[in-house]
Amino acid sequence: MIEKVGFLVKPPIVPTLESKTEQPTGAVDVSKSFGQFLNDALKSVEDQQKVTGILNEKFVTGELADVHQLTIAAERASLSLELTVQLRNKAIEAYQEIMRTQL
Repeated sequence: MIEKVGFLVKPPIVPTLESKTEQPTGAVDVSKSFGQFLNDALKSVEDQQKVTGILNEKFVTGELADVHQLTIAAERASLSLELTVQLRNKAIEAYQEIMRTQL
């Protein structure tokens, strides 16, 4: 039998004056948190590359029977690397544009 589908109403988000998490306040704090974000992202890309290498070795030695896992991991690593390169290129273009700006 088909059960009745109910819609859950979410309570409205009410901002409070007191912040439970500490937000970066200065330029140094923001640059540190942004730098940490970039380091974490690059570490993630590196980890994906390592997983692909391990799966590739397992496939060559015959330990990995499912080629789909290798293909998915390789494509994920390839897309991550491509995204990283494109972000780097955009950051360099933005820097060059700022340097060309006349004051």
